[in-house]
Amino acid sequence: MKRLVLSLASLVLAVSSIGVQAAGDAAAGEGKSAVCAACHGADGNSELGSNPKLAGQNARYLLKQMTDIKEGNRTVALMTGLLDNMSEQDLEDIAAYYAEQEKTIQGADPALVELGSSIYRGGIADLGVAACTACHGPAGDGVAQAGFPAVSGQHAEYTMTQLKAFRAGERTNDGDSSPMRSVTERLTDREIEALASYMAGLN
Repeated sequence: MKRLVLSLASLVLAVSSIGVQAAGDAAAGEGKSAVCAACHGADGNSELGSNPKLAGQNARYLLKQMTDIKEGNRTVALMTGLLDNMSEQDLEDIAAYYAEQEKTIQGADPALVELGSSIYRGGIADLGVAACTACHGPAGDGVAQAGFPAVSGQHAEYTMTQLKAFRAGERTNDGDSSPMRSVTERLTDREIEALASYMAGLN
């Protein structure tokens, strides 16, 4: 547990020192986001559970993900080539636009709330799984300054897919200290399902 806490602390310091700064123009980003709307919705609230909601997500996190996708550090098949001709300013503008949009909140499966809440708020001490609140906050709003994403209201299907991708090592852009990979490798499918459902209704 101590090692995981130290890893999380080192990730905070590492992310804080990254030169990726979101200084975009939201008004300009609205027009530039037209290409994103087909999958993510005009206001960033996608209708398909497999496509992430971008509305209300912090700009720093959005910028990092788009940069990672563009540079090949994160693979998203449906986005292949979409960002290739965009400049850093374009990406900053799009991130700023979505960060200003209001996200919609979904409901959680009542049957999974107790388990999801327990892990999200308290972790699993016996397995060294830290509480999700450490990086994502009690209300799931994330930590914008550190670039930790907001998770509340996100589609459960999308969250579940990403957690399993981290667990399988298919997604690796969570930093050198790999906090998401370290946490998810200890979670069962049922626990991941419960977490994803709980976060979808968290507000």
